[in-house]
Amino acid sequence: MLTKPTIKELLRKNEEHRCPPSSFGGVCVKIVAVANLPSRFGHFQIVAFYSEKDKKEHTALIKGDVFGKENVPTRLHSECLTGDAIGSLRCDCRDQLTTALKTLGKLPEGILLYLRQEGRGIGFTNKIKAYALQDLGFDTIEADHMLGFSGDEREYDIAAHMLFSLKVKSIKLLTNNPQKITGLDKHGVKVTARLPIIIPPNEYNKFYLETKQNKAGHLLGRKQSEQELEQGDNIVVQ
Repeated sequence: MLTKPTIKELLRKNEEHRCPPSSFGGVCVKIVAVANLPSRFGHFQIVAFYSEKDKKEHTALIKGDVFGKENVPTRLHSECLTGDAIGSLRCDCRDQLTTALKTLGKLPEGILLYLRQEGRGIGFTNKIKAYALQDLGFDTIEADHMLGFSGDEREYDIAAHMLFSLKVKSIKLLTNNPQKITGLDKHGVKVTARLPIIIPPNEYNKFYLETKQNKAGHLLGRKQSEQELEQGDNIVVQ
């Protein structure tokens, strides 16, 4: 039987929550709704956040009791409509999302933050424009640069504030991207370990993944990831 949501008190406090302009770099994230969410990956609580910074709704899926906990397995997943919802083979986003949810669903506690940062922060329309450039032979980084972007426009201050709102003390981050660790650390989140998510490439995303590894510094080597896990982490994500 599903239990009642355990963050009702946080929700009540957030009803009158106001962020002073000087707090947290001016970023304000509020918990606005919470409910139980049974899924094919397990039973979660789903928490709706609203950010005053980008005027968007972000989501946390929570497994178990994470409040006040350390070393909470956590996945930061940026929205990808084409991959997550439609099943595009041009990226590995859907595979990473489902793998993370399967992993967290089997653990006593964990968090998945679903962030509204489509196309590595450039938005849906620009992502499709980048796809069109990739169809002409440019890689994903080159395409972003041609559109006037850095190659990764995502920020992690909102994610950090979401974790602070959930009273999480430290996390183990499910990621292949060291920039996420750097971005969270910049905003005061303690990341105690990296848990890799190694997804086998397909014929449509092989060049995309090679570009992420060679140009964006993503750690996609299976051997390196296995060595990292042997140094103390006990969750193997495959």
